[in-house]
Amino acid sequence: MRVVVAGGGSVGTAISLDLLDRHHDVSLLEHNTATAEKLKTLLPGVNVMAADACEYASLAAADIRNVDVVIAATGDDEDNLVISWLCKQEFGVPRVIARINNSRNEWLFNETWGVDISVSTPALITSLVDEAVEVGSIINLMDLAHGRMRLIEITLAANAPAIAKDLSLDELRLPDSVRVVAVVRSDQPLVPSPTMHFVEHDHVILIAREDAANECSVAFIA
Repeated sequence: MRVVVAGGGSVGTAISLDLLDRHHDVSLLEHNTATAEKLKTLLPGVNVMAADACEYASLAAADIRNVDVVIAATGDDEDNLVISWLCKQEFGVPRVIARINNSRNEWLFNETWGVDISVSTPALITSLVDEAVEVGSIINLMDLAHGRMRLIEITLAANAPAIAKDLSLDELRLPDSVRVVAVVRSDQPLVPSPTMHFVEHDHVILIAREDAANECSVAFIA
């Protein structure tokens, strides 16, 4: 798969190396010429270009039109939005992934700006903090499908309906808008089955439609 990473900072560099290890064809665009020259030595196997990914000409020179995935990974949200928009609207890149540096800007990272998937490190860290202290609450891990779906986690309290009534997953009769995709129990990931029963402190991972929080609450929150 052909992948272009925009931004030669620590994040973009780490992503490029990981993708290279996974045998992808990786190009990295870095606007600072001196930094780009250093990266050419540090990243053998990665096609490093001294180019500003916010400029149409730079993206055209990188043959973006024939790329499968673009990752806008700079440390500036405005740049990541511009890169995403150009790649999607001007070059028709099938999949655009954008890094969010400031969680207050998260609402901008959607299909209007050409973003297929956004990754917010601040929001993820906040959710992990919430996970450590919140039992019996819905923790949003990630938005999917342009915000129409959510990956969420609920840590079950002893009085959660699923536990108090000793109901199996099948007996919970969850609606089609909610799917349990994994359960983490005592640090072990479990594949959910229709006969699975739940215990206190289970971390239940679900994919749910954005308006389906109430359906999750009925089964897993007292």
